[in-house]
Amino acid sequence: MDTQNTIQKLGVPLAIVVAGGLIAAALYFSGSKTTVPAQPAPDTVTASGMREVDDTDHIVGSPNAELVIVEYSDTECPFCKQFHSTMRKVMDTYGKDGKVAWVYRHFPIDQLHSKARKQAEATECAQELGGPDKFWAYTNTLYERTPSNNGLDDKQLPIIAKDVGLDVAAFNECLSSGRKAAIVEAHYQDGVKAGARGTPYSIIISKKDGSKVPINGAQPYENLKGTIDLLLK
Repeated sequence: MDTQNTIQKLGVPLAIVVAGGLIAAALYFSGSKTTVPAQPAPDTVTASGMREVDDTDHIVGSPNAELVIVEYSDTECPFCKQFHSTMRKVMDTYGKDGKVAWVYRHFPIDQLHSKARKQAEATECAQELGGPDKFWAYTNTLYERTPSNNGLDDKQLPIIAKDVGLDVAAFNECLSSGRKAAIVEAHYQDGVKAGARGTPYSIIISKKDGSKVPINGAQPYENLKGTIDLLLK
């Protein structure tokens, strides 16, 4: 057998297989987030531009945790729905012993998900009427019920409010008033300054050295766990 000729014959098919694998991998990772349509970039596009975590934030876990994961999310983004479940699992694993805290911030992509901004305001109304517990109960339920991509009927917003134990009349008044719009917009603008170009977009802040590690897209639990474990060493 002519070994050299055999290798040469195999070379082209093998190259095709390898190239196909690389393309598939690129599609997988690029498809793990919803991307903001092209727009002028701000002056600051790195995690260093992010507003520091403070007592106005929505947080699960201890503010003094070794790692704080700040997530910018869109409630109608399918990848955010997936990542929300991942983050709840992370907190079940690392939150109880104070190793990790989770901060949630709004990043509605209006061009793609026109309902997301009002849904974000709805979560803020839940915060106003019932505090952090109701904010998280409302947000968790919203992610559970929406099929994503603008699939949640607006009529579900007061139904969710009722189901998590809020005063529906007060909730409707809050939502229709629009008084939570400024909070949602402030979160969005902060996300832009922090480098968000799609959702979900997260930044892991290490208390040990103050470093900030951006995480793009809906990373699978095992990948995120590996990053967390490495930063906790």
